Amino acid sequence: MADHIEKIIASTFMEMAEGLESGRFGKKPKIALTGMGSEHGEENAMEAAVAAAREGIDVYYIGTLEAEGVTTVKVADEDEGHRKMEELLKNKEVDGAVTMHFPFPIGVSTVGRAVTPARGREMFVATTTGTSSADRIEGMIKNAIYGIIAAKACGKEHPTVGILNVDGARQTEIALKQLKENGYDITFAESARADGGCVMRGNDVLQGSADIMVCDSLSGNILIKMLSSFTTGGSYEASGFGYGPGIGENYEQLVLIISRASGAPLIKGALSYAAELLRGKVFDIAKEEFAAAKKAGLADILAARKASAKPVEQEEVKAPAKEPVTSQIAGIEIMDLEDGVRALWKLGIYAESGMGCTGPIILVSDANLGRAQEELKKAGYIN
Repeated sequence: MADHIEKIIASTFMEMAEGLESGRFGKKPKIALTGMGSEHGEENAMEAAVAAAREGIDVYYIGTLEAEGVTTVKVADEDEGHRKMEELLKNKEVDGAVTMHFPFPIGVSTVGRAVTPARGREMFVATTTGTSSADRIEGMIKNAIYGIIAAKACGKEHPTVGILNVDGARQTEIALKQLKENGYDITFAESARADGGCVMRGNDVLQGSADIMVCDSLSGNILIKMLSSFTTGGSYEASGFGYGPGIGENYEQLVLIISRASGAPLIKGALSYAAELLRGKVFDIAKEEFAAAKKAGLADILAARKASAKPVEQEEVKAPAKEPVTSQIAGIEIMDLEDGVRALWKLGIYAESGMGCTGPIILVSDANLGRAQEELKKAGYIN
């Protein structure tokens, strides 16, 4: 008993001494890093481990190299290293891990974090690996919540949310705005382009117009790769924080993803990101956000979206008499474009489909613009 008390006292004094030295008080986050398998060699990963250790992170390096200030867990190869990492996590010998691959379950995907080139702003990319849902739109809706969780854990109290202009963006926008109307706390970003809105263009990616960029995980993976290695030609990911932590409902294992092309600065960023999430109590925030989204009717919104997405037999609709169409209606999903046109035809409004600079558009006459917008809103084609 006396020995145990002495160890606690010694540990407390050590934490105080380290806090006075580093400016950070409290228990050091213990983060495992698998170093074998990198395209840049183990030395690259160890360089990141040493840099992170200097900033008050207790790094457990899994590999063959050793360095002062870093705890090395010796393994013979990459496969053994991965097994060792999982063992350390399972036994709670570490608080989290940074690794090059991990089999996340369906419903969990990773929120990346990058530094955008135009203005040096940080941006969370939700998401970059994993699968939030087998349904693309449902996945993007959940990705927005995952991004909010990561951003809030990193100190952004009211992060702004933008939606990348990919397939499903408009349906995602409609669902998220329904959540907001029902009381969920979400702040939408505004595009830097003149037409504004929360649907983001390529320019907004470069400028970091949103704190969180919502997209599908394949698009997000490409964004992180490009943003982290655009100055190096692609073979060395030199900046940012990597592909981020796996986040999902009731998932409480902190594993962050980097790639085999990740350089030491990015790996060090990933270790710092992990520590920041732990200090920010990411799992507590996740519980709060999922509870708030459920209270705002997330399940009903997802169910209604799925029901509306079920294929129905196409009714034969004849186009009304053709007339000049000079007014544009934007904000419709590409997959819904022709259905939207037919819905207007059924009401006696002549319309044509087209593609504007911001995406799909429906063209109608000036006289029919107001009525067409109202009918499309009623039918759920535009927000």
